[in-house]
Amino acid sequence: QVHLVESGGGLVQPGGSLRLSCVASIKWFNVYTLSWYRQPPGKQRELVASISRLGSKNYADFVQGRFTISRDNIKNAVHLQMNSLKPEDTATYFCDLENSWGQGIQVTVSS
Repeated sequence: QVHLVESGGGLVQPGGSLRLSCVASIKWFNVYTLSWYRQPPGKQRELVASISRLGSKNYADFVQGRFTISRDNIKNAVHLQMNSLKPEDTATYFCDLENSWGQGIQVTVSS
């Protein structure tokens, strides 16, 4: 059973940046597709970005050009660099490793 631990969330002003990290306790981390999802207050969970085992990246339209997903197969980690944050980016962010989920981490964008 995989265990995922997210970190790096918090409160940031509009226009600011945060870097989320997720570390997975699993063998063969490098073969899995990794994703970040988010769930805004009162809304459904939605895909933010994903990265395949070969490093191919996919982004939701609402984060194109602002967020960057990356992976570190040595440290079993996936990161989400979030720049130019907007209030509508406020959500609980979840790390996903092919349908195994982290506990979620809160990101709040507010002045």
